[in-house]
Amino acid sequence: MQKSITIHLIIKVWRQENATAKGALASYSLRDISTDMSFLEMLDVLNEQLTHTGDEPVAFDHDCREGICGMCGAVVNGQAHGPESGTTLCQLHMRHFKSGDTLVIEPFRARAFPLVRDLVVDRSALDGIIQEGGYVSVNSGGAPDANALPIAQKHAEAAMDAAACIGCGACVAACPNASAMLFVSGKVSQLALLPQGDPERKERALNMVRKADALGFGSCTNERECEAVCPKSISISNIARLNREFLRAMVS
Repeated sequence: MQKSITIHLIIKVWRQENATAKGALASYSLRDISTDMSFLEMLDVLNEQLTHTGDEPVAFDHDCREGICGMCGAVVNGQAHGPESGTTLCQLHMRHFKSGDTLVIEPFRARAFPLVRDLVVDRSALDGIIQEGGYVSVNSGGAPDANALPIAQKHAEAAMDAAACIGCGACVAACPNASAMLFVSGKVSQLALLPQGDPERKERALNMVRKADALGFGSCTNERECEAVCPKSISISNIARLNREFLRAMVS
């Protein structure tokens, strides 16, 4: 059996007791970190070390730790979710770092994501955008046959690709304008591309974009940082679709 490789790291992590307290980076040394660990497991080790020394553990968001829930998220050395593309923070492994590296870990920063504590931010604004999207009209009664409503394969695949968004907020954190357009466009596209979402498509595009503006998210200027950090590789072509949906709704 191959022996696990261990590395030593300097961790500089943002510590802030609450939204109104003054925050700062705190430096910690970690030794014998297995390269088989995930990034969150490394943070678990750090918190065990802090607990043993009587210090307050670092607060960070997590849930499934399988890249599904969208709960985890932090900026690692300036990159949301860390250096690996198409990867959530919980899927990032320590084998991507070298012994002696310094890791600077900060929370997602955006006006619409107020800080709660340490690496934890309030991302409920994204839920507000989804709620503004309203509903999808369906006929009550028994479940229809699978082939009763034909959908072109290209449309079904594009809708599924857009629906892969897990709402982690990395796109907002990476955007220089703190825009949520990639998130909004994914939610709009997954329904606009399917016949089930057609009846409310105009109201949905208008309401979700206006809600994003009201919540303090910035405008999209095609920097493409959102696409680069998205753990589900959502394409910015969805933003182009959202713009068309919005303009069509405005003039009709």
